[in-house]
Amino acid sequence: MKIRLLNENLVSDLCWLAEYGFSAWIEYGRTRILFDTGWSDVWCRNAETAEIDVQSADVIALSHFHSDHSRGLLFHPFVENKKLILHPRVMTALLDPFIEPPDRHLPHRYSEIERKIRSDFQIVEASEPLEFTSGAFFLGQIPRVIPFERGYYYEDAMEDDTALAFRTDKGAVVVTGCSHSGICNICTYAKEITGQDLHAVIGGFHLVHPEKPAVEETIEWFKAEKIPRLLPVHCVSFDIQARLQTEFEYDRPGAGSLIEI
Repeated sequence: MKIRLLNENLVSDLCWLAEYGFSAWIEYGRTRILFDTGWSDVWCRNAETAEIDVQSADVIALSHFHSDHSRGLLFHPFVENKKLILHPRVMTALLDPFIEPPDRHLPHRYSEIERKIRSDFQIVEASEPLEFTSGAFFLGQIPRVIPFERGYYYEDAMEDDTALAFRTDKGAVVVTGCSHSGICNICTYAKEITGQDLHAVIGGFHLVHPEKPAVEETIEWFKAEKIPRLLPVHCVSFDIQARLQTEFEYDRPGAGSLIEI
């Protein structure tokens, strides 16, 4: 299994581009998956640098509707209508101009993304876990079971926030977009759905200020789980990222990084 970060807040080196957002190209066996697309065409340009043929994508999946994960679809180069998996709430949220606090995310015309999705993709809506290829799961709606995780984005319950999970011979690999639903909630559900203990968790952990995340509780939860590879990126405040790196001793990946399982 290989995961190439096509977009992330920081670059891994000077060959790549970065912007606030997330996108990953995942090769799982013979299946090629594009997970999220960031804000602009950065994901396409980094794919070209990595010599990835994005036309070979078998599946595209969205973690949630926010523009730093979905707006890159406006710049897609696909010549055929690809399968796009998303939670049903994504399509309604894209048409609701009041869904986000006015001081968050620049104005971006979500309706343009909604129209692009409807015209250019085969939409597969999934609120329940969906095994889209053997051993690979779109998790659907994440149950909120961890008491210290609020599972909200401000006052939005974020029912659409989800992640991908993969069975491997080393254990479950989880790839998250932003984890508004709670990174520990996501990991707990991934273990249930895959039937495996966790080997790696990669992506946005949504441990950000000023939302007052439960950092200490999250660290203790991860220590109890004894997960071999934790690689948080994107929506983690700098001081919390530093704390996680101190506790779990990992090299932070960035746009362009190749992660192999």
